[in-house]
Amino acid sequence: MLAIEPSATSAFLERLATRLPLPRAILVASAHFIAPTPVLTAAQRPRTLHDFSGFPESLYQIRYPAEGSPDLARHAAKALSAAGLEASVDADHGLDHGVWVPLLRMYPQADIPVVALSVNPLQSAEWHYRVGRALRPLCDEGVLVIGSGGFSHNLRALDWQHPNAPEFSWVTAFTSALREKLTEGALESALDWESLPEARRNHPTAEHLYPLYIAWGAGGESIAATPLHRAVEMGGMALDAFAFGTIV
Repeated sequence: MLAIEPSATSAFLERLATRLPLPRAILVASAHFIAPTPVLTAAQRPRTLHDFSGFPESLYQIRYPAEGSPDLARHAAKALSAAGLEASVDADHGLDHGVWVPLLRMYPQADIPVVALSVNPLQSAEWHYRVGRALRPLCDEGVLVIGSGGFSHNLRALDWQHPNAPEFSWVTAFTSALREKLTEGALESALDWESLPEARRNHPTAEHLYPLYIAWGAGGESIAATPLHRAVEMGGMALDAFAFGTIV
């Protein structure tokens, strides 16, 4: 619903784009693109995927017509493979909502090439951090690397009837602990996220957390995070955002 409803987070994303240097391309690690090994989209004109159900019809009418970048996809796959991470490209896979929803707010003109990157919830946070580290050179080439997921993501526990419900105590316990690790640059402690309070209650499966570690790795080794935004919807959907690296 972030794509069509005004909120603190939608306003943040719109402002964020004005604070960033204009990228030549965007690579988004998405919680909704899952594969055993890293896969990058290599379609020249990727489809807009509506990989959800039960939402208003207006969402299904949205198209995000950004071009892809097969060259960037192959370049990123080569960098990952060189780092010992078997990677491949997919010339057919489209852009899932983890990619196009935030980009619709940040870059509504859809005039910047976009490549999506998969995650693997059966792997570790450290593995995803290694993925990000292998992609670090892309940032020096004008590519914006984004991790798109959720700081807390337990859909079964949300208060769906009350969007502005107070934040649940178990969400505060986990997000406060991880936020502290991120802002201190305490990499080893943050990689051990399952040891933090209420970790698995916030993330019954890990795909929404792991894009964070790809972004961290791409930002630079053990760099401390800069908090950019914090919001919680329905009591338990934490929508924090962080920068790893320079931001205006």
